Amino acid sequence: MHVLINLLRNRNFVLVFAVVVGLVLGDFAANIKAYTTYVLAIVMTFSMTNIRTSSLLPLKALVKPMLVGMLLNYVIYATIMIGLAYFLIDDKDLFYGFVVIATTPPGVAIIPFSYILKGDVEYSIKGVLGAFICTVFLTPFAVGWITGNGGIASWDLFMLMVKTIVLPLIISRFLLLSKPFKLVDKIRGKVVDWGFALLIFIAVGLNRQVFFSEPLILLQIGLVLLLTHFGLGLVYEKIASLFKRNAVKVMSENLLLTIKSSGFAVVTAITLFGQKAAIPTAGLAIFVLLYLLFLSFRLELKSKKATQPE
Repeated sequence: MHVLINLLRNRNFVLVFAVVVGLVLGDFAANIKAYTTYVLAIVMTFSMTNIRTSSLLPLKALVKPMLVGMLLNYVIYATIMIGLAYFLIDDKDLFYGFVVIATTPPGVAIIPFSYILKGDVEYSIKGVLGAFICTVFLTPFAVGWITGNGGIASWDLFMLMVKTIVLPLIISRFLLLSKPFKLVDKIRGKVVDWGFALLIFIAVGLNRQVFFSEPLILLQIGLVLLLTHFGLGLVYEKIASLFKRNAVKVMSENLLLTIKSSGFAVVTAITLFGQKAAIPTAGLAIFVLLYLLFLSFRLELKSKKATQPE
C-alpha cells in the first residue's frame, strides 16, 4: 500500500499512467471533454504560484530574460517545429496540432526543473513570464495566420488565452497570500500533476483508435517531437558551449527553448481544431517528460563521475 501511495505521488508515474488509462479506458474521455478549459484554468492557477511576485522586481531586470524567453520559446522553437511538421506531416488536422504546440506557452515545470538541473531559477521565472505575455497577444494571430483562419476566430482564441493564462495569473497572486498559501503549498503538486494527467487522458482517450491502428502517423509525430526537443536542445547546448556561455544560464535557456505546456496544448487543439489535432499534443507530454528525465539522469551521472576518485 505504501509503495502504491508513493507511485501515485510521483509525477512521472502519474503522466505515464494517464497515457495507459487513456488507451485502455479512452471511451470515457468523451464524457469529460467539455470540462477541459476549466481543468486547465485550475492547473494553470496552481502552477503559477511558482512565480513569486518578488521575483519580478526590479522591473528593469525583467526585460532581457523576458525577451530571451520569447525568442527561444516562440521564434526558434516555433520555426523548427512548424518547418519539420510542414515537410513530414501530410494530414491537415495533425499539422494544426503542431501549430498549436509551437505557439503554446512554456511549461511552468521549467521553474522547478531549473532548480533541480542547476539552472538560474530567477532567470527562468522571468523568461517564462515573458513567454506567457507573448502567448496572450501573439498566439491568436499566429495560429490564425498559419492555418489560414481555418474555422477559428482570433478573438475567440484571445479569450481562451485570457481564461487560461491571464485570469489564472491574477488569481494566483491572491493564492500567494500567507493564509491561502499554507494550503496551496501542500496540495499544489497533486493538483497540477493530476490535472495535467486528466488532460492527457482526454487527448489520448479521444484518439485511442489512432494509437492502435495507425503506427506510421505515430512515428511521424514522434520524429517531429524528437527532433524539436532532444535535437534542438542538444544542438543549442553545443552551440552555447562553443561560445563559452555561462552553463547555469544555458540550462535555463535550454528549458525555455524545449519545454512547452502540454495541458495547454491539449485544450487549445481540441477547442480549436477537434480531437485529431490533439494527437501531437498527447505526444508532446510524453516527449517533454522523457527530455526532462534525460536531463535529470545526465546531471546525476555527471555528479557521480565528479565525486569518484581518479
